[in-house]
Amino acid sequence: MFEQISQLIQELGLSPEATALVVGATVLFLLLLLAAVSFFVAKRLLLRIVSSAVKRTKTEWDNRLLEHRVFFWLAHLAPGIVLYLLAPVALRGSEPVIAGVRAGSLIYMIVVALLAFDALLNAVLEIYNTFPVSKQVPLKGFTQVAKIGLYLSAFIVILATLLGKSPIFLLSGMGVLASVLMLVFKDPILGLVAGIQLSTNRMLSKGDWISMSSYGADGDVIDIALTTVKVQNWDKTITTIPTYALISDSFKNWRGMEESGGRRISRSVHIDKSSIQFCTPEMLVRFAKIQYIAAYIEESQERLAAWNDEHGIDDASLVNGRRLTNVGIFRAYLLAYLRNHPGVNQEMTLLVRQLEPTPDGLPIQVYCFSSTTEWAAYENLQADIFDHILAVAPEFDLRLFQNPSGSDFQRLTA
Repeated sequence: MFEQISQLIQELGLSPEATALVVGATVLFLLLLLAAVSFFVAKRLLLRIVSSAVKRTKTEWDNRLLEHRVFFWLAHLAPGIVLYLLAPVALRGSEPVIAGVRAGSLIYMIVVALLAFDALLNAVLEIYNTFPVSKQVPLKGFTQVAKIGLYLSAFIVILATLLGKSPIFLLSGMGVLASVLMLVFKDPILGLVAGIQLSTNRMLSKGDWISMSSYGADGDVIDIALTTVKVQNWDKTITTIPTYALISDSFKNWRGMEESGGRRISRSVHIDKSSIQFCTPEMLVRFAKIQYIAAYIEESQERLAAWNDEHGIDDASLVNGRRLTNVGIFRAYLLAYLRNHPGVNQEMTLLVRQLEPTPDGLPIQVYCFSSTTEWAAYENLQADIFDHILAVAPEFDLRLFQNPSGSDFQRLTA
């Protein structure tokens, strides 16, 4: 082709130098035109054929490849391949031009292949995220590492192409820049190590509820990337935590609570110690009418009476021997109430206990687990239980302690 065009140009009567220049420019133009035509054909034919085939399939993964434009970038390789292969043939005799065209087409193909592979990684990640295992083992951080390595490799190859050197030659000199690279990529390197540990040890998954007070985070994990983890707090704000901080610092993961099927209720009411007393016969008759503890009172009275008779206890004083107290019966009632409550998980720890007396009274703690882990239902259950406890305490001749308020002082002065 080069000779035919040269003969045609020579017939115009141009000088040899001008003829060579015009011939070279003409051939180069035709080569670029052919590359453009190849791109048009590849884009039209390839994308139409692929799009038609994807629409006929029932699988979803090919739709993801099409949406992320993987085939679009592959079609862009056509002009680069045409230029790279045909330049030595069409431009024979013009070695500098051939070298320049081939270097430019090679760089073009590297960039296009880089973009195609980037789109492929995005599509693969989106496909992977449709599987349940993606919540337990997130791969976003690993794909970001792969992209960093990919872009770095492409940069080295492009630089080697421009300098006319082997990539191995440039890699041999990378040791000098190792300290700089370590500084520049410090966060990605730390994030990669932390991400591997988090995934391997199943410490964190997308959708987990975590609390990390040092970063003000308390909510659901919505994204796990190479260098950051995003947490959407309950007030809908988003906290960004460095990935490596989840390894170096401590955080609380509530996944265990959610998987157990129960959420802990641990709350106390404070009894006014001056209202605690031995039960009189009249009190026991009244308490025996309470359904949950009727059998308990009867059994306790028989047991204590037998013990007192066995040990010759003088009944003249309530101090002598063993006696029932209103706070003890109150604890027994609360335990029976919780054991009959449909919202309390009966398979998990359930107890009502006294804590150490304080200046604010005697704490009676309820320690149990709900039968649901859903937040709103849990809060409603906890409120319902303590609504009942606060209302029922006076039935056992007990007063709940609270610090004096303004209305209390008003009654004193009235």
